[in-house]
Amino acid sequence: MKYYIISGEASGDLHGANLMKALYKAEPEAEVRFWGGNLMEQVGGTLVKHYKDLAFMGFAEVLANLSTILKNLDFCKKDIEAFKPDVLIFIDYPGFNMRIAKWAKQKGYDTHYYISPQIWAWKEGRIKAIKKDVNQMYVILPFEKDFYEKKHQFPVHYVGHPLLDEIEDFKLNKANDFRKVHQLDDRPIIALLPGSRKQEISRLLAEMLQIVNDYPQYQFIIAGAPSLEFTFYKQFIHQENVKFISNDTYNLLNNAFAALVTSGTATLETALFKVPQVVVYKANNLSYQIAKRVINLKYISLVNLIMDELIVTELIQSNCNKIQIQREFDKVINNLDRNRILAKYDELSEKLGSGGASERVINTIKKNLRLK
Repeated sequence: MKYYIISGEASGDLHGANLMKALYKAEPEAEVRFWGGNLMEQVGGTLVKHYKDLAFMGFAEVLANLSTILKNLDFCKKDIEAFKPDVLIFIDYPGFNMRIAKWAKQKGYDTHYYISPQIWAWKEGRIKAIKKDVNQMYVILPFEKDFYEKKHQFPVHYVGHPLLDEIEDFKLNKANDFRKVHQLDDRPIIALLPGSRKQEISRLLAEMLQIVNDYPQYQFIIAGAPSLEFTFYKQFIHQENVKFISNDTYNLLNNAFAALVTSGTATLETALFKVPQVVVYKANNLSYQIAKRVINLKYISLVNLIMDELIVTELIQSNCNKIQIQREFDKVINNLDRNRILAKYDELSEKLGSGGASERVINTIKKNLRLK
């Protein structure tokens, strides 16, 4: 069978890679073309476009890059038609993927969506397009199944969260002597996770680094995104007590005492590694003002969203500054908040349940193919 997979971000590359591993295990002769990144490429198949050329975040940024996005949409459609896949798999990345799904359904392709667009947060009206253009939806958050099935009468598959498998696989097979490998001293490690896109790193890394000189008893380590070179990060680093480590985030989190984390998948990864964290987020001001008016969410971090309560502090926009970061950071390193957060992390793990998400998706896709 021929499979075409579209992922447009670093987190999607990670989930896509595990999905492809499960696919090749079930069907070694599968033909795969994909949009993704280095992790998916290492598994096999043919990389069509890398996510680093696609990652535009925020309303203003999307408008500024509209012509590039439109060219990519046109190119994608032509590439799909040339490949003639039996199955199209979309991984998150809704602004792009929902447009392709609409076109693909009209063309008669079998459309599967893994990791639902977050329509429970904003653009709930997209449910009409999802019902029309997506044959099978696979959701990864516990509350999403009720949202789709009870609120919108659209049946979906709850497959569990793929991070559970990724972290378990890491702990079994990839953990290393992190301090020795990276020549670190014995001081506790503070992980800095400023995101994977240039735009968010540019806004957040400097804010994170402002507190470094006040904590010489810790060593601060930046988690570098696999798609970006150190030369990009270097412009923001003016402190001595900072190290940069690329493409080794799980080993970093596995050894960290605390973390400053940009909102997104990384907040859940940090929680699953049992690292107390402060979540920070700062967008282009125009994008933020628009988002504030259209996004219907109490929280921005996955940890708080899944638990439906404030587990980790979120410092957003003007609150993302040195004074506030330092105040909240002090709480997570000095037991004021630390033990409470760790106890809530245990509850989060229970709520997410067991692994096996990638296998469940592939098994369901193949079952549907047999039923055709």
